[in-house]
Amino acid sequence: MADAQILIPNPQSLMPIAGALDRVVIWGLPLARLDHAGTLDQMDRLIERGRPAFFITANLHYAMLTGRDPRLAAVNRKAAFLVADGTPLVWRSRFGSKPLPERVAGADLIYSLCGRAAQRGYRVFFLGGAPGAAEETARRLKKRHPGLQVAGVEAPELERLSDCEHAALLHRIRRSGADLLLVAFGQPKGELWLAENCPRLGVPASVQVGASFDFVAGRVPRAPRCLRRIGLEWAYRLLSEPRRLAGRYFDDGLFLVKALWRDVAGRRRH
Repeated sequence: MADAQILIPNPQSLMPIAGALDRVVIWGLPLARLDHAGTLDQMDRLIERGRPAFFITANLHYAMLTGRDPRLAAVNRKAAFLVADGTPLVWRSRFGSKPLPERVAGADLIYSLCGRAAQRGYRVFFLGGAPGAAEETARRLKKRHPGLQVAGVEAPELERLSDCEHAALLHRIRRSGADLLLVAFGQPKGELWLAENCPRLGVPASVQVGASFDFVAGRVPRAPRCLRRIGLEWAYRLLSEPRRLAGRYFDDGLFLVKALWRDVAGRRRH
């Protein structure tokens, strides 16, 4: 399966992290011009650096949320980098002078992140998701990558944790010695939580992976590869979970139409 391929670092893609990364702003998101392999290489650099940091896989929904929630602009500035986990973002970038190389989907990235971790001896902590999903995700990924070191698995209900319980959770993650933290708290809760707690977590590379636990654990079917390639994964998911996703995709579609209209109007003015 191509998703599980362990990508070998490309020396040309090992650019310095943070400010020196080449970026393009699409609908308010400062997206790093990284492909899938380059994203893995940047994770390596974060872990080598050893300081607490997080990165974001940003899709169209996250762009819409960033436009609505002013807190997310600050979150995006704190992040080591953002990659484009959305075909509309990639398509839009190709109308400018700095096109994004490809979509870097979190649901694909989780396989290769864990493959790279198994290869390099990184310890991975799985946090969040529905009850049992993180455990099954860790089990399946460890079976796929026998060298994978699981630092911990937890699925807390953040809203129900007392301050002391939350502090204890942070302490357990820090004491686990995790090099990579995979968080599945949903958008934008996961990004906001990481931005607030990253220094106390002590993990050099953390990322919110959205519904990836459900995909890996087999709880939610992934769209066929042919639909993903032409940007119709959203349609497959909508048909699979209409009640849960209809409202979200309506808002995303409305945001997309407005964003494209603003782009067209801006071009006409200039």
